[in-house]
Amino acid sequence: MLIGEVAQRSGVSARMLRHYDRLGLVTPTGRTSGGYREYSPEDIRRLFHVESLRTLGLSLDDARRALDEPGFAPSDLVGDLIRLTRQRIAAEQELLTRLERVDASAPAQWGDVLQIVTLLRGLESEFGARRQQAILSQDESATLPAEALAAAVLEEKDLNVAGALQWSLARASGQGVATLAAGLDSADVAVRRRAVAAIASVPSAEATAVLRRALSDPDDTVRDRASLAVGARGSVDAIPLLLAMVVAGRRDVEAAEVLGQLTQVSASAEDIVSALQDELDGTDDAAVRLRITQALAEIPGDAPRAALTVLTTDGDRTVAATAAAILTVQDRSGRAQKG
Repeated sequence: MLIGEVAQRSGVSARMLRHYDRLGLVTPTGRTSGGYREYSPEDIRRLFHVESLRTLGLSLDDARRALDEPGFAPSDLVGDLIRLTRQRIAAEQELLTRLERVDASAPAQWGDVLQIVTLLRGLESEFGARRQQAILSQDESATLPAEALAAAVLEEKDLNVAGALQWSLARASGQGVATLAAGLDSADVAVRRRAVAAIASVPSAEATAVLRRALSDPDDTVRDRASLAVGARGSVDAIPLLLAMVVAGRRDVEAAEVLGQLTQVSASAEDIVSALQDELDGTDDAAVRLRITQALAEIPGDAPRAALTVLTTDGDRTVAATAAAILTVQDRSGRAQKG
């Protein structure tokens, strides 16, 4: 069979067949009476073997060795090919993810595309300062790849970079919340903590709804962060957890402030004071009683003032003195406002 017919039937170009011949990979063993190369059935069979090996990713040299060297073991080579193929697939998947993130940002101009790609590359840096710079150097009017920022914040361990990412997400019009919400389902508590901190920075109804899910998280840090954020947004769902934070001494000052804010939005000051009073009556722990007394200072209205007045005669001198000091400050503040 002449080279033209072999090329037509095999799909291998005549040029490539001549290249195989020069390499000694597939050499036609016959000649016609006119001196033309002629491929035998065995040559054709070898050609198909070469093409089969190439589909596995073997180089021409490896294909020749596999066919000609009896001691050539395929296991090591195939293992290397598997490793290289996985690397190539991972690289292609990374490229696809990057393209999808660029597309999701709906860039209008090529300048927007280049800015987004620059940000994405910056986020891949091994140096925290460079990652932070890549985020903070973005034009405030630029379209941000919110999903990429959300994915990055779930993995970011540098607090400064995480803060910059949260700032960027806060101005991304509520985008990226779905990706952050998935972080709340992680088995890794560190990821859940990063997720709740980032969601708390996003001012949207969707973010608030997701934060309510975190109120039942088994981790105190996740629950506390969600409670502060949900309470600050006017939800009474956070009240039991905020009260527990005051009692336990976990961010108790912030929790008391949020409780005070809630009485001005949707919660009853009397109910919150009653709950604090119940906790006060139920413990002899001096530190707990002092925290509750201090928390009462953040609640507006007559109910907490009445409770503080009673506490000025408390058997614990520190509690009594603290209650008296709070009332004095409130009285001075009231007179100043009237004056």
